[in-house]
Amino acid sequence: MQRLSAIFIVCSLLIAGSSYASSTSKETLEAEKWFRKLSQRREKVAKLRFYIQDILGGPNATIWEVARSDITSLSHTMFGQVRVLDDLITAQPDPNSEKLGRAQGFITSADLRESALAMNLNFVFTAGKYNGSTLCVVGRNPIDAVDRELPVVGGTGVFRMARGFSISNTYSYDPVQNYGVLEYIVYVSYYV
Repeated sequence: MQRLSAIFIVCSLLIAGSSYASSTSKETLEAEKWFRKLSQRREKVAKLRFYIQDILGGPNATIWEVARSDITSLSHTMFGQVRVLDDLITAQPDPNSEKLGRAQGFITSADLRESALAMNLNFVFTAGKYNGSTLCVVGRNPIDAVDRELPVVGGTGVFRMARGFSISNTYSYDPVQNYGVLEYIVYVSYYV
């Protein structure tokens, strides 16, 4: 009986492994096919403008602290604070305007002298022309500055192998509601 159980387990694992391998190999083959034709593809440039709805407090907050250092509460820059976010992306500053996707990632207060964030953001597009695609923005964001520039370091879907830069500004901030709206203009090149 134990021998039959062992044979059944081994066969189940082999079947599960082969079905997993065949499903991933199809995706891998498609990606490799896309990559092999890269030299034949043309590069396209796009300018995107959208707004991030930042809910910084309350029961519907979209930004949450997940860690802090021993000196965070003593630091005027909140040095060492790590937060995760899942903000709504809209076409206009109004939160009720067309919903384009989500801005997801983490931000860390990473400067002892001025308010500056180390950011890793993914713009996940769930509607419109870029539905199903993402852009990844990483870099230093001095939050009190105007026209804060961050590099676009990649993407998926339409934006596979994307590169470029983004310019962000605080469009509005309501300290009573603890609600901010950020404007992003993204200049990106990608292959079609």
